[in-house]
Amino acid sequence: MRLDGFGLFVEDMGKMIRFYRDVLGFEIREAEDTSNVYLVKDGTLFLLYGRKDFEKMTDRSYEYIKGLNGHFELALYVDTFEEVDAAFRNAVENGAAPVLKPETEPWGQRTCYIADPEGNLIEIGSWNKPYDEKDK
Repeated sequence: MRLDGFGLFVEDMGKMIRFYRDVLGFEIREAEDTSNVYLVKDGTLFLLYGRKDFEKMTDRSYEYIKGLNGHFELALYVDTFEEVDAAFRNAVENGAAPVLKPETEPWGQRTCYIADPEGNLIEIGSWNKPYDEKDK
């Protein structure tokens, strides 16, 4: 099996699409008014599913966390430490909740955390080198 994508179950589709598209730069694949929306970031499929639509499709009810969601994080990479700081400022100015301001960790990575409008954690980090060289 290959990882094809990653999905979030969302309450407010329009708000979440606008956040991921306009604030974080995800490319949208269809209209905002559909029940399943495909976005792409750097070749990875990112899906937004309407909670009520998914429940109807599966004929089940689910529980959803309110507030910050500590079950996973979505990690984004930028090439420089300065870009971490700028991305954090831009995201917060455009509706993200600040979780951890940018800081350089003892292991050498500069990182920060924000939360999307529904409380999902997003890390923005850098090793201060281009993405293709970060694991070398």
